[in-house]
Amino acid sequence: MADLQKALETLQTLDFSKMYEGDFFLTWEKTDAEIRAVFEVAEALRALRENNVSPKIFDSGLAVSMFRDNSTRTRFSFASACNLLGLAVQDFDEGKSQVAHGETVRETANMISFMADVIGIRDDMYIGKGNAYMHQVVDAVTEGHREGVLAQKPTLVNLQCDIDHPTQAMADTLHLINHFGGVENLKGKKVAMTWAYSPSYGKPLSVPQGVIGLMTRFGMDVVLAHPEGYDVMPGVEEVAKNNAIKSGGSYKRVNSMDEAFTGADIVYPKSWASFGAMERRTALYGRGDNEGIRALEKELLAQNAQHKDWECTEERMALTNGGKALYLHCLPADISGVSCKEGEVAATVFDRYRDPLYRQASYKPYIIAAMIFLAKVKDPAETLASMGSQARRLYE
Repeated sequence: MADLQKALETLQTLDFSKMYEGDFFLTWEKTDAEIRAVFEVAEALRALRENNVSPKIFDSGLAVSMFRDNSTRTRFSFASACNLLGLAVQDFDEGKSQVAHGETVRETANMISFMADVIGIRDDMYIGKGNAYMHQVVDAVTEGHREGVLAQKPTLVNLQCDIDHPTQAMADTLHLINHFGGVENLKGKKVAMTWAYSPSYGKPLSVPQGVIGLMTRFGMDVVLAHPEGYDVMPGVEEVAKNNAIKSGGSYKRVNSMDEAFTGADIVYPKSWASFGAMERRTALYGRGDNEGIRALEKELLAQNAQHKDWECTEERMALTNGGKALYLHCLPADISGVSCKEGEVAATVFDRYRDPLYRQASYKPYIIAAMIFLAKVKDPAETLASMGSQARRLYE
């Protein structure tokens, strides 16, 4: 239980009191102490689980999952996290609800929340929509609780929006913390967050934006690389620049995958659509312009095809620090010759990093559980210490 004790000692030094009864939208809206608290609670919960000690804080209650885009890892991570803490999970399917009959966001949010303690939402497809929708839900349940309609205000966890993917970026970072032997060892590490070719279009911006918006907080040297025309949101780049200044790290954007990989300690080759293209797509969907959507898809696929050389190959991995950079991906990756003819990563590279990639993904349930735990438990350190005492009695 050494990991639990270490986490408890660190929690005692942090001020994260404002997370109680709060929500989790974007990582850059949280303080450094609050981000660190999520990591420490996640580690503590993992230690309890691995020692067969229940970390349940609920005897009953519901967690509602709202996935407006397809998902495997995040969907099951949310369910696992809620189950770990004692909540049942109900998936909200808009196609089987009254939303199609004109039910408003305010009404829906209250109707699903009578015994709900947590709402997890993934809404990443349309610029200017996903994060705004999450705020509408929180505003509605906050009002419902204030007016006495709801016995409790459910905590909202952003499971990916149009701006950020906080559970992914934080799971990625916790993986790095463990891989490099401590958060203090991240300082000075070079991260190459690079675009990579994909034979599909319209992949969200929230993963690269989540990475540059979070990893710049740890004194890391973060490089965003993409071909011209694949820009991310300017506002998120400003967040990354400001983070780097405060942490003593650096942030820059380049148009060369080789430059980004050279000397890198971590590489994260991942396809995404440009900010401008995603804005255009959102406008077309808003007008119901199916012909325009098809034309945009054809245009963007042709644009992608001009950059098939943006692939994570063995030759590029050899450019990294000692040729041994840690390869990251949120999964599923477009694997050349496996899942597609030409894609983001060479099969030999992916196969070599398969187990580390699975470990990377394994942190997400604990990150989500930690976000919920910090929002629902007034004194997390005391509660975890009590759970730890149960563990010690089990082994005495």
